[in-house]
Amino acid sequence: AKLVHVSTDEVYGDIEKGSFKEDDMLKPSSPYSASKASADLFVLAYVRTYGLNAVITRCTNNYGMYQFPEKLIPKTIIRAKQGMKIPVYGTGKNVRDWIYVKDHCEAINIILEKGNRGEIYNISSGDERSNLEVVTEILDSLGKEDLIEFVEDRPGHDIRYSLDSSKVRELGWKCRHKFEEGLKETIEWYLKNEEWWKPLIDEKI
Repeated sequence: AKLVHVSTDEVYGDIEKGSFKEDDMLKPSSPYSASKASADLFVLAYVRTYGLNAVITRCTNNYGMYQFPEKLIPKTIIRAKQGMKIPVYGTGKNVRDWIYVKDHCEAINIILEKGNRGEIYNISSGDERSNLEVVTEILDSLGKEDLIEFVEDRPGHDIRYSLDSSKVRELGWKCRHKFEEGLKETIEWYLKNEEWWKPLIDEKI
């Protein structure tokens, strides 16, 4: 049996230029990312001390169907459908690498099959976009361009995440969905599946 510990790109902190590799220093900015970094270290300690057959994955921002409504892409789709303002933190220039959830799942499956014990694997699409670009693209596709509302930035909001995923690509994985097509599928899914997300939303969405 093999344990796959799913971590996050946030454990590295942010980076202005270039991309993080698996052996780069951890520098989490928030309590959430600090807890994930701590979990990574626990897994590595168990691998070394007890011989646990485990690997760690660190992935960039996921999107796709069944994502909870408080996340950026579903929140934007749902609020735009209802004609509500779309809150964008700060200037909206925070950059994220966006990966379609199906591509992430395929990467995990390959790492489960071929990943080496104690290794860390970054997973990324290489498709980096600012939050403002993502929101604008969704609103353009829905014909609701005038709904953006800039709000106060959140504390510890990292400016840019970027991962070098060449290590998992050497195992035979590749990202198969371009952002535009994945986003189109995602928008269509949320528009057709209101009965799934409606019970999950509240006044904070």
